[in-house]
Amino acid sequence: MRIRTQIMQRSTVLSTLLLLAAAAPLGLPGDVSAQGPGDRVVQILDEPRHRTMHVDGDIRLIDVQINPGDQTLYHTHDAAIMYTFISSGEGPSGGRISSNTDYVTENFTHQVSNEGPGLFRIIALTNYGPAMGALDSDRPEGLAGEPELENLWFRSYRLTLAPGESTPPQTHHNPSVVVQVTDGLTHVTRADGITAELTAMGSWAWREPHAAYQVVNKGDTPVDVVINEARRAM
Repeated sequence: MRIRTQIMQRSTVLSTLLLLAAAAPLGLPGDVSAQGPGDRVVQILDEPRHRTMHVDGDIRLIDVQINPGDQTLYHTHDAAIMYTFISSGEGPSGGRISSNTDYVTENFTHQVSNEGPGLFRIIALTNYGPAMGALDSDRPEGLAGEPELENLWFRSYRLTLAPGESTPPQTHHNPSVVVQVTDGLTHVTRADGITAELTAMGSWAWREPHAAYQVVNKGDTPVDVVINEARRAM
């Protein structure tokens, strides 16, 4: 098992905006000068292309999908958010990870369009809870190496599993979501024996805190997954 390591201890605003640029943002973050007088503005959770897939207290898992030629409503970001980029309009995005925590104190409103030819998709985590007091106080057990992203709201690990390979049992102190970011077939086990099957890029499985699980590559090619945590007080 190969874990790619890179610690990010502050919000990656610039990289996030560069990745979102692939979907042709209309207007700048925090700037709604392009907005017309009749344009509707909604909160991010009410934007119809930002589909809430799971709710856990102050945490939301959002599947953002913008079809070719489509565009979002103007929507306002008002919480810390972490992005897992699945695909741009031009093709797969490799599961790149980025986050923005500045939205907690400086909300912004924008609109995003997709010129295509393919689907624009992000699996996002929003965290409306308070920042944690320490950067690494609640890291999971069973995962070696450093997280790819870590700040006071989120943490993310990236794993590459060879065919047939599995992770050791891992226990997270925070809610976590396993997202498959390449083609393949992955099983995400649970301590009670229930298994989730991930079959494509963007497939995901939610796991509750303090419950051990393993990630297993059941396919015949290497597969990449990211394991994202939304941090909160235990």
